[in-house]
Amino acid sequence: MSYEATERSTDYAGTRVELASNARFEALVAAFEQAVPELTDAAALARVAEEGDWASFARGLAWEAPSGFVRVFSSRPGELFRLAGSGTPSAVWLIVNHPIAARLYRHDPATMLYSPLRIEAHAASPAGTVLAFDVPSARLRGFGINKITQAGAELDRALGDLVEDLGLPRPAALRR
Repeated sequence: MSYEATERSTDYAGTRVELASNARFEALVAAFEQAVPELTDAAALARVAEEGDWASFARGLAWEAPSGFVRVFSSRPGELFRLAGSGTPSAVWLIVNHPIAARLYRHDPATMLYSPLRIEAHAASPAGTVLAFDVPSARLRGFGINKITQAGAELDRALGDLVEDLGLPRPAALRR
């Protein structure tokens, strides 16, 4: 079976931030995972059903995840790639702010390419950690829809707050 399709391409600029810190890798990973609790899609669906509506679900998240973010995926690629000869410890997370993501989705479901946010941390010499991520607003601005651009700025602020909660300085790209 084949389908007809039209194609649209959009060029946009992205900004990646890498924060090199003196934090020990395992300590920063533990702090991140404590600050950003895990919540799978299945668990989120069950909670919405339990809470009765979206607004109650979102209010409940604010208590459990003060940063506004929850982890929907976690990976430790360093463990696998150590077998391929690369011994650098690494952690990758997908984190989402459900209330902001819901607004993004309402304006264009394709925004889910950039929400959840992808965050990566890896050990670095000497005895430090690099935390890396793309600036949300830089990618979302490419949709050319003001409400999406505004939500991207909100994600920037929330991500900057999370970085500060981890004891790291707010990156210049997340200052407004």
